[in-house]
Amino acid sequence: MSEGGAARGPITGECHEAQVELVEHAVYCTGYPTMQRCFTLTIVRHWALRKKLFTISYQQSAAMSTLLINQPKYAWLKELGLSEDNDGVYNGNWGGKGEVITSYCPANNEPIARVRQATMAEYEETVQKLRDAWKVWADIPAPKRGEIVRQIGDALRKKIKVLGSLVSLEMGKIYVEGVGEVQEYVDVCDYAVGLSRMIGGPVLPSERPGHALIEMWNPVGLVGIITAFNFPVAVYGWNNAIALICGNVCLWKGAPTTPLTSVAVTKIVAEVLEQNNLPGAICSMTCGGADIGTAMSKDERVDLVSFTGSTHVGKMVAMLVQERFGRNLLELGGNNAIIVFEDADLNLVVPSAVFASVGTAGQRCTTTRRLMLHGSIHDVVVERVAKAYKQVRIGDPWDPSTMYGPLHTKQAVDQYLAAIEQAKQQGGTVVCGGKVMDRPGNYVEPTIITGLAHDAPIVHTETFVPILYVLKFQTEEEAFAWNNEVKQGLSSSIFTKDMGRVFRWLGPKGSDCGIVNVNIPTSGAEIGGAFGGEKHTGGGRESGSDSWKQYMRRSTCTINYSKDLPLAQGIKFE
Repeated sequence: MSEGGAARGPITGECHEAQVELVEHAVYCTGYPTMQRCFTLTIVRHWALRKKLFTISYQQSAAMSTLLINQPKYAWLKELGLSEDNDGVYNGNWGGKGEVITSYCPANNEPIARVRQATMAEYEETVQKLRDAWKVWADIPAPKRGEIVRQIGDALRKKIKVLGSLVSLEMGKIYVEGVGEVQEYVDVCDYAVGLSRMIGGPVLPSERPGHALIEMWNPVGLVGIITAFNFPVAVYGWNNAIALICGNVCLWKGAPTTPLTSVAVTKIVAEVLEQNNLPGAICSMTCGGADIGTAMSKDERVDLVSFTGSTHVGKMVAMLVQERFGRNLLELGGNNAIIVFEDADLNLVVPSAVFASVGTAGQRCTTTRRLMLHGSIHDVVVERVAKAYKQVRIGDPWDPSTMYGPLHTKQAVDQYLAAIEQAKQQGGTVVCGGKVMDRPGNYVEPTIITGLAHDAPIVHTETFVPILYVLKFQTEEEAFAWNNEVKQGLSSSIFTKDMGRVFRWLGPKGSDCGIVNVNIPTSGAEIGGAFGGEKHTGGGRESGSDSWKQYMRRSTCTINYSKDLPLAQGIKFE
């Protein structure tokens, strides 16, 4: 089977040429008269040409038939405007002259369809069209921009089930999570519509008579959005909806392993823009790899680079953007902990720990990777969580009854095995799971490991797989310190009934994370709050609260409406 899924026929093109040469040689050697020999050779060549064309046609047909999009079971993909070969560039017009990549389904590793990525020339053309489109978009009043975002939300609502199915098929998360991810984009659109009538700065008291002191907020201009495979719709939505109502245009580079989702979402958004006679380039897309991401990071015309992904790549993006004194918004890794105290309600703890560690097969940035248990309840909680793990329904992600699907890639399976081996070498014991499952696709068993030291190297390493490290602590001070000792600072949670402890946890000596929870899991953040974390998580904030400020530039403006010229601080200059 070739990369594109094409089956090789019984005779290749090279074999045809060799057969023609052999037959020609045989005809010449028979001593046929010239006329008869020419006639015979013509027939042979005609036969060979027909055979070659048939074989090429067979190979192309086989390649197409192996794509999931051509199978009746997956005919719904065409409702999203997808086909066997899809353009991976949109800037008001569709195109794509770069490398052709094939998207694979993690549940069976079968090819879904193909996408033609952007060339650097197409990237350059797209950025220029974006700058031109901004001149139109920035002049539209914010509430009118909000109306366009409202229409985008409505268009997504109409496609929510089929788009959620695509997320499930291409990323590998279960169907309900795929639909839920699209719902996040819809919800952020609703939020952004209201925000479009509220963004603005204060009027401040001026110390000078006859003067007004105000803050003005204006769009940064062009927002580059680089998203990861694990949330191929929602993360773009958080950035896109808020950036648009602020008056920015957007350039999206999705993950190379989820290009069909990027194309499908862009088609929905583009249709709304075109129906409103607006430049499609307002929401542009360039599918590509590191070359496109690097270009966006280095490009001074990209006013803000919003990057979601690994800490390693995020650091490189940040350095490239900083070299040009650009602005970045980083949403990177998380090594998140749930801390369970002796007074906790275990009926809340167990489902929370299971959901947060097993959900999306451990591939959320907010996944619980460390479960810290007070010594007095350690054994009973481990027993109950392990029992719950064994009841998790594993299967095809698009089956509504499935609770746990595959890892996204084969490389992730290798990382899973390597992490388990390292944990064993560092003193860990596998309580449940620990194996690759014997079935098609990238399935591994959700795993619990106990017995490791809180500062074991593997515990301090964020591995994007479903492995839960269980640690035993004795004191509050110890637990809080262990929570904060890792490099990342995204999400954290405690389970307790002690209100004093709750407020110590929320206070300056408590959790150092951007998301600090009580009696709920580390994952499942709402869109109304600012999403993001500290330290190696990057410091960026997306979605709710005042995250909109990251997409705008602030000006402090002083207006003198008097006939005098008093100076600040009482300075006299006469």
